[in-house]
Amino acid sequence: MPEPMPPEQHLPGAGRTPEEGAIADTGMGGTMDLATAEGETLEKTPDGPQGTGPSEKARSLWSDAWRDLRRNPVFIISGLVILFLVFISLWPGSITWLSPLKCDLAKAQEGSQPGHPFGFDGQGCDVYTRVVYGARTSVTVGVLATLGVALLGSVLGGLAGFFGGAGDSILSRITDIFFAIPVVLGGLVLLSVVTSNTVWPVIGFMVLLGWPQISRIARGSVITVKQNDFVQAARALGATHSRLLLRHIAPNAVAPVIVVATIALGTFISLEATLSYLGVGLKPPTVSWGIDISAASPYIRNAPHALLWPSGALALTVLAFIMLGDAVRDALDPKLR
Repeated sequence: MPEPMPPEQHLPGAGRTPEEGAIADTGMGGTMDLATAEGETLEKTPDGPQGTGPSEKARSLWSDAWRDLRRNPVFIISGLVILFLVFISLWPGSITWLSPLKCDLAKAQEGSQPGHPFGFDGQGCDVYTRVVYGARTSVTVGVLATLGVALLGSVLGGLAGFFGGAGDSILSRITDIFFAIPVVLGGLVLLSVVTSNTVWPVIGFMVLLGWPQISRIARGSVITVKQNDFVQAARALGATHSRLLLRHIAPNAVAPVIVVATIALGTFISLEATLSYLGVGLKPPTVSWGIDISAASPYIRNAPHALLWPSGALALTVLAFIMLGDAVRDALDPKLR
């Protein structure tokens, strides 16, 4: 019979302290330190090669998007431009000391002068002051129209996509009808009978013809999200329709709506300027870039500055919002991760 192994030889390194090491045969002509291997194994975390540790909280889509946006120079530049526009819209008197309605015909079409860097328009009004005050009108119309379109379109499209059925079919046919209406032609027809000098008729027109696009986006996003497993699990646990929509579907379906609404804001600003240029949008004495561009068009040869400055401000504003929307889209698009 084979002799029994001594007790101290049953396990490699038995009786040794961790400081002394536990040497074991690897079976391939080498040895390994069991104490060291065990120590390294205990120090490793189960969360992957980065060693983030179990205490670090997983980032959500919104936190990842904000991290990407902060590193995107396009977002930073467009955001600074938009913040400046919002600032001069709220406090135009902080960078100009004149009234946009104070004009002097003796200075009509004159160029740049001390205290009047942009010169004067055909009525002798200070172009710089009117450009500053015109930002308030454009930003107000764009923001309010975007909020109205996003709210109405999201509610109608979200409900249609969630419940489906006859309501979804009816809403789809209605949106097809609105898509067939040319926006500028519709504005010429609908706003030509409006005599109000406020911004509300223009905002109402934009909401009326702008909600179908957001509705389509919201409907498709809700249909995609409601098929996910976590929504089906919540439904199986007895969650009500309101809880499914507000707690589970809406937070995960709102990203495409935000992207489209951000880009549409710049479009609404340019649409207001177009309608005002054609004479059916905002009307004097309201200060608007579109009104100033229309008034300066006959004097483009004698006083091109009166046309170029409001046109440049309009183009810069629209470009800033479009660039911001593109940056937000790239940050929220999961296909780019």
